[in-house]
Amino acid sequence: QQQQQQQSWVTDQESEKNIKPKQDFSKLAHAMGDLIGRVHNVGVIHGDLTTSNMMLKDNTGNTESGSHSDDYNNIIMIDFGLARVSNNPEELAVDLYVLERALISTHPELSAAFVEKMLASYKATSTKSHQVLHRLGQVRLRGRKRECFG
Repeated sequence: QQQQQQQSWVTDQESEKNIKPKQDFSKLAHAMGDLIGRVHNVGVIHGDLTTSNMMLKDNTGNTESGSHSDDYNNIIMIDFGLARVSNNPEELAVDLYVLERALISTHPELSAAFVEKMLASYKATSTKSHQVLHRLGQVRLRGRKRECFG
């Protein structure tokens, strides 16, 4: 059993060598912002916008959550169970804020530049981006106040 544990540790060490520590995710950030902008343009608020509710479709047509493909134009949004229809900039901003907080908590390796690139792409795609991004700033302030003061 000790030999199996040692072999497992060696295998884990070997797999870590294949990881690209500073992989560029700017294409992914752009594709995510574009997709969210298009969804918001038709008045759909996802309600649970997290990376767990996004899948990448590879070039062979297979879908795999967390795929490592460089073709990020094949993002599929899933789980619209909490979705609703609204063009309210406040609700659209909260949708973005939920994703922003999810990125920070579940993907700490991503830099703040990732969120900035995603929001720049959202701004280029969304027809209400000016209002929504202004509201996002207000939502962030409320969120920070809640974190500090309970």
